[in-house]
Amino acid sequence: MNKLLPALALLLTLLSPACSLKPTTKHDVQAPQAQLPQEEAPHRRNSLEWWYFTGHLRDSLSGQQYGLEYVFFHFNPTGRKDHLMVNVALTDPQQKRFRYDYEWRGLKNELPSTLPLDLSLRKQDQTWTLRGQEGRYQLHADLTSHPGYGLSLRTEPAKPVLLHGGTGYENYGNIATAGYYSYPRLSTRGTLLINGEKRPVSGELWYDRQWNCGAVTRKDIGWDWFSIQLDEPREELMLYAVYDKNSTRKIGGGTHNSVQSQNTHLGESDFQLETLEYWTSPKSKLRYPSKWRVRVPSQGYDLVIEPVMPEQELTLKLIAGIRMYYWEGMCRVTGTRHGQPVRGNSYVEITNR
Repeated sequence: MNKLLPALALLLTLLSPACSLKPTTKHDVQAPQAQLPQEEAPHRRNSLEWWYFTGHLRDSLSGQQYGLEYVFFHFNPTGRKDHLMVNVALTDPQQKRFRYDYEWRGLKNELPSTLPLDLSLRKQDQTWTLRGQEGRYQLHADLTSHPGYGLSLRTEPAKPVLLHGGTGYENYGNIATAGYYSYPRLSTRGTLLINGEKRPVSGELWYDRQWNCGAVTRKDIGWDWFSIQLDEPREELMLYAVYDKNSTRKIGGGTHNSVQSQNTHLGESDFQLETLEYWTSPKSKLRYPSKWRVRVPSQGYDLVIEPVMPEQELTLKLIAGIRMYYWEGMCRVTGTRHGQPVRGNSYVEITNR
């Protein structure tokens, strides 16, 4: 259920009583299994879908580390008009600074279902782009709200594609059945623009591709999402918890990806997620979890996930003066696997808490 809030916030605004739009999922795509490469292309009139990158990058010269979030959202809440939205964020733990930018607009023409991907959106005099397919992408963006900051990156798959749920479709209870796959490790090289200076960087990004998510328009639904990349063994975990605030019902699930890229679906009873600490935002006054213990007994994992800095909250200013908040940030992982110490990187998203 990860990555919904930015586009969902806009969708909720469009579907407010003051608007005449009515949501539809009649153009969403359902199939026994996700099919590549065609699923990389935009799905015609999809209710809500995205192409999402998060991860840690290291300056090749200084060794300094940075966190990155870069995402294109495509959605069509009425089945008649396409919308495109971009979010980009950079975490600088050395300077304890978190910078982000975003833009959205309705499109004059329907987004074509063509490959390779060629998505772009302009903000002021800058064009944000995503090009490529199947793990080989080119990303470019400048943070117009923060002059002197941006990115220009290329990726290649370091591990094969990961079909969540075993089929590339994840069932979120009665909320949605979403198409969902990832490239859990993309070898990434390029430059970050930091304070006007180009820094050569490299690292491994996590890429998420999801579609059919427009059914999630309820303000009483919240969710947490975790991507975990372990250094040794080179294994990955994706975990999520979806909360219904009215019924207190929780839906949990995820995926374990082995060194050999063997995909194991994790049900709600297959892992335990415990909040150890909280952080209250001085801007929104919202109280977010800020440190977690994650246990996956079947794989021998007992992990602690902790943000590199707490201030990684985004504020989206939407139409009619509405502001939406969510937290998504760069995190470190420590812990054990079968009693032996392990370390790694993580990105965590917390929404509607």
